Amino acid sequence: MNKRTQVILLLVAGALSAMSCKSQYEALLAGNDADAKYKAAFEYFNKGKYTRSAQLFESMAQLSSGTTRDDTVHYYWGLSNYRLKDYYTAEANFSRFLESFPRSPFADDARFMRIDCLYRATHRYELDQIPTQNAIAAIGEYMAEFPNGIHREACEHMLKVLGDRMDLKAYESAKLYYKMEDYKASRVAFRNILKDDAENIYREDIIYYIAMSSYKYALNSVQNKQKDRYLTFVDDYLNFIGEYPESPYRKELDLMYRRSQKALGRFTGSEEELQGKEKEFEKERNMLLRQQNKKNETSDGKRK
Repeated sequence: MNKRTQVILLLVAGALSAMSCKSQYEALLAGNDADAKYKAAFEYFNKGKYTRSAQLFESMAQLSSGTTRDDTVHYYWGLSNYRLKDYYTAEANFSRFLESFPRSPFADDARFMRIDCLYRATHRYELDQIPTQNAIAAIGEYMAEFPNGIHREACEHMLKVLGDRMDLKAYESAKLYYKMEDYKASRVAFRNILKDDAENIYREDIIYYIAMSSYKYALNSVQNKQKDRYLTFVDDYLNFIGEYPESPYRKELDLMYRRSQKALGRFTGSEEELQGKEKEFEKERNMLLRQQNKKNETSDGKRK
């Protein structure tokens, strides 16, 4: 027998073996032998074959109803889906489990697993954040019910991640108006963020964009409306430097402030002084941009 024939025979034997295993599993899945299913489901679960364990536990849901295995079957059905990273199905499993077996020994774990599923099923900040809001509410309820529970630290971490994502969503949404050069709308949007959440993690950037929006809105206004709008910018500028006097945004806003004072007829320096400050700022900004570009190129190279 040559090598080619041996290889073909081995492949055929492997395929027949796989078909045999598959047919045995399918027969077990379609059958009503609860004991065999229960044993096999845990064997698959322990081997990390969660698709099969989930299917077997699901098929046992009716067979185990009213027995001492009932809560175990439903809990591991949910846990199998969780291990498969099917968080939507797993969350539904754990929710039904808690409704049916509130006194089960698995109930405490199922409560946490449910909110963990909600957390893991949330979306990137660019997408719909309703799942994020639902997860935050569920985690808050869980922590109120178990304030000193063993999962407190994990819950606090989840809330921080989700809260930061909501802050970023609000910040980037407002920033879109600024990028579209709708400065009146961008100022309103940024101010509304702080009305809703004064502790937004992007607070410094938000107050900076409020000031820049009011300055650019004034700059692009018709002459008879510029005075009042520059005065609005002055208020925003003073608010910013009062809160962040050492901010890296300070030099740029100082320059905008001098320009606004000139437009209002209040600038006491010379034109040469103002132009010198503008050139100094542009030089520093270009240097910072080059540094940032180099940093981004280095990061891209590392990712490749």
